Amino acid sequence: MRLILLGPPGAGKGTQSQQLVEKYGIVQLSTGDMLRAAVKAGTPVGQKAKDIMARGELVPDDVVVAIVADRIDQPDAKNGFILDGFPRTVPQAEALDLMLKAKGTQLDGVIELKVDEDALLRRIESRVAESKARGVTLRADDNPDVLAQRLKAYREQTSPLVAYYAGKGALRSVDGMASIPAVTAAINGLLNGSKEKGPAKTRRPRRKDGSVRDGADQPGAGRRSAAAKIARKTANLGALTRGKAGN
Repeated sequence: MRLILLGPPGAGKGTQSQQLVEKYGIVQLSTGDMLRAAVKAGTPVGQKAKDIMARGELVPDDVVVAIVADRIDQPDAKNGFILDGFPRTVPQAEALDLMLKAKGTQLDGVIELKVDEDALLRRIESRVAESKARGVTLRADDNPDVLAQRLKAYREQTSPLVAYYAGKGALRSVDGMASIPAVTAAINGLLNGSKEKGPAKTRRPRRKDGSVRDGADQPGAGRRSAAAKIARKTANLGALTRGKAGN
């Protein structure tokens, strides 16, 4: 079972991921954790990431994809995984698709937790008030202003993934404002239905005369070209890793 959960901060992705981990015997993979583990292990890809971070730069997509590719090959991920914090952008999603295809596999589902952002803000305001009343120390992110900024970043950067996966026929949505057990039951129902139907097939775009479009004139071809470049760099990093391991 290979899954992605989409939803803004506070939607309950962490809670639902843990439920899925326990039910299906899969692992939850955090991009941040994977980066730190690769750096600590001193792998070739981890060393490359360490050098980039030491310069104060963002780790490029091809390095992140290479780290994900290495991680999902490990024994504890053989039953599947839930990706946490990746992909964050459409180019990353396209690069992920290409990487999985190269491994002869694909995602089994992308679940969107749909929530009301205003309700999320009211919820954290209530939690802050209750914590203060009990004298509980607040976390740095227990702040409506911080959440509002994170929600804005999600809308601008990550929410386009919803349209991307919907266009591929892979997206399923549940009401993230329901109770935790209700959300869990809804997700399980979607996943069980997906297993019965099998993976969704992506329709190839066709011209008006019925012929299949080639890659050059398909919508988003330029974006896919960028993803292909990421995939090629990822493959090169993977080859570097294998070469160092064999020495």
